[in-house]
Amino acid sequence: MQYHHNGFRPGSPDVFPAAAGHRRAGDPLPATVDVLIAGSGPAGLCLAAQLARVPQITTLVVEPKLGPMEKGQADGISVRSMEMFQAFGFAEKVMRESVWINETTFWAPAAQSPLARVARVQDVPDGISEMPHVLINQARVHDMFLDLMRNAPSRLEPDYGLKVADLVIDTEASEYPVTVTLAHTAPGLEGQFTTLRANYVIGCDGARSSVRSAIGGALHGDAAHQAWGVMDLLAVTDFPDWRMKSFVRSQDDGILMVLPREGGHLVRLYVELDNLGEHERANDRGMGAADIIAKARRIFSPFELDVKEVVWWSIYEIGHRLTDKFDDVPADQVATRAPRVMLAGDACHTHSPKAGQGMNVSMGDTFNLGWKLVSVLTGRADPALLHSYSGERRAAAQGLVEFDHKWARVVGARAEDDAADGLPRVAREFVNNLPFTCGLTIQYARSALTGPPAHQHLATGFDIGKRFHSAPVIRLADAKPMQLGHCIDADARFRLFIFAAADDRGGAGGAVASLCDWLERGPASPLRRHAAPGEDGDAVIDTRAVFQQGWQELDFGAMPTLLRPPVGRYGLCDYEKVFCADPQGGEDLFEARGIDRAAGCLVVVRPDQYVGHILPLQGRDGLVAYFAAILRQRG
Repeated sequence: MQYHHNGFRPGSPDVFPAAAGHRRAGDPLPATVDVLIAGSGPAGLCLAAQLARVPQITTLVVEPKLGPMEKGQADGISVRSMEMFQAFGFAEKVMRESVWINETTFWAPAAQSPLARVARVQDVPDGISEMPHVLINQARVHDMFLDLMRNAPSRLEPDYGLKVADLVIDTEASEYPVTVTLAHTAPGLEGQFTTLRANYVIGCDGARSSVRSAIGGALHGDAAHQAWGVMDLLAVTDFPDWRMKSFVRSQDDGILMVLPREGGHLVRLYVELDNLGEHERANDRGMGAADIIAKARRIFSPFELDVKEVVWWSIYEIGHRLTDKFDDVPADQVATRAPRVMLAGDACHTHSPKAGQGMNVSMGDTFNLGWKLVSVLTGRADPALLHSYSGERRAAAQGLVEFDHKWARVVGARAEDDAADGLPRVAREFVNNLPFTCGLTIQYARSALTGPPAHQHLATGFDIGKRFHSAPVIRLADAKPMQLGHCIDADARFRLFIFAAADDRGGAGGAVASLCDWLERGPASPLRRHAAPGEDGDAVIDTRAVFQQGWQELDFGAMPTLLRPPVGRYGLCDYEKVFCADPQGGEDLFEARGIDRAAGCLVVVRPDQYVGHILPLQGRDGLVAYFAAILRQRG
């Protein structure tokens, strides 16, 4: 983390100076905004936290509830989401507060006992990520996004007590084409409405989304026909795995899942309740907390469950549903119209919580969308870039819905068919599905944002279209051991990683120096072409280099000036762009990620941490073409 580059400033570096003229909470609503976000759940707040960093973008977040969430709803954070949290700067805080899920156990009837532990499985496979799988109250995740927003230059906060009632799009208007009608929900204001206009509206307003309805969207799929209860509780029990993630299947009373929660005592139970009729809803049965507890006790038998406090509970049925499109543009108008209204999270896909993916995929939606909106609204990219959001994220959601449909059947199966390895079917399928539940199987299809695989062989461990898989490095200037991926911030910038060939030390005449000189001074350089006049050379594309030599063998002062540029009003040196492999630490990045040691390579990483392209060090034309297809020429 770098600060003080514009002079010493006391206090927390996470609190940015407020932008002049920023709107304060409680001020009258503006007549126009660049982006209106409907809903302050994880999708909405993940997007708002990105936009809040850019004070020239005016953002309004509306939420029908009268204040922030305090408890309940989702709790599982996949390793992919933890990687994303690292980019926002609060992964360490989440790790400190949360429960780490290291092992998952499976319980079922056995020959000598009505309930016995039949399998235990490592929850996150070795080497898949530097991040853990954790559980924490969704409200705490909200708090962390809200803190980022409050401390950002725009000092953005949600406007509670408001919801989108309707919207109309004027497809002929170039400025603020979406007229939005907001309904007040606060006591005493019911029935009152406010109208404003927006450049973009993002519907993060849940499965009953009014934004989706306003653009004629609908969820398609099947109903669950099964009621489940979820409960956060404090209890005394003799069940041995009360602090482990556990699947428990009884002989005759169904299944439940045990999810330990933060604080050392809180536990969440997901409990299978009753089958539902074709057109029946869970609330038609009139079931409550007592029914969840009673069913849980029967499933846990012969173990005891003495509930001391119910913190939160809900009964739900969730089908597997998906919208046709995540934006307002009909398929036959894609060539002539850019999206103005987009959907995210439960507004465009719903599924069960059994795989723990709901909150994670919702945040993934808006992490994908955020940098694209920033790029368009700051003039870096044409509005057509926004078409890629629906294309990329609907495919990801389709994969989730299909997986969840299959996984729900496995979890709910009454009979176990043990394999030769002795694992019950649910445990075996759990192991097979771990890369998916970790959030690491999404691979965006080839497009302007995802280059062709012609040079994939130069770095076989950085799959084009998949998330950038971090690895340990040593930062040259201060010998700091760190993860290379941790220099990617959620700041809407691309990263260009230069992986040097074995004999290259960064000196004059080498491939790295030659490339850096062209990137810094060449008229066709993407760094020059896509940065606006007066912007820093890394304002749009942040270039870093990784060498194969140890940190004691290289001279930082001999590095190309692109890799040690002057920054800020004093022209202070940026010391954080050069890294070395760390073979003594147990994992050599070049070996671990299959990087061609003799040739080296270039790896382009998108602002959402996904690998966009791989090129040889001499692949300047390919680099120019990649960025020219995404970004406007401004320099």
